[in-house]
Parts: sequence; C-alpha cells; structure tokens
Amino acid sequence: MVAPFTGLATSSITGLVGRACARARVARFGPHGIRHAAACELLAGGASMTEIGQLLRHAQERTTAIYAKVDRARLAGLAAPCPTGAAR
Repeated sequence: MVAPFTGLATSSITGLVGRACARARVARFGPHGIRHAAACELLAGGASMTEIGQLLRHAQERTTAIYAKVDRARLAGLAAPCPTGAAR
C-alpha cells in the first residue's frame, strides 16, 4: 500500500470473511460475527466489559453489551444443583 492509507469498504471486508469461511468449510458469517465471537470469548476468559469495549473501540459500554453476551450453556454448568431432601 502507498500512503495515504485508506480503509477497506464494508463490502470488501464482508467478501474477505466470506471467502475465508468457504476455504475453512465453515458456515458463512460476516465481520460482525467475528466481533461478537471475539467479545464472547474475551468475556468468558475473564476480560471486563471496559477492556472488551476498548478493544472493539466502542465509546459506550452499552454498545459492547450488544456483542458480549453471556454463554448461558456454560453458565448453567457452573450453577450448583438444588439439594434434594433439604429441611424446610
């Protein structure tokens, strides 16, 4: 590339990701899918919402919350089962 550098168009990024999915033989998803997956993995790994937001370059934490969702299946595995036969 020659300066001044310019950003890639949205359609270019979508095309790159789509072709990478095809080469990897995985279901097609877009750039936002990558951001969502990264945010979820970071959250599961213990990163704070502030850290994730900085990485995704979000100005507000509520924007980050759109991408970073709790993995309910993983969370259910952490929940302690209710004891049976407990005194009331």
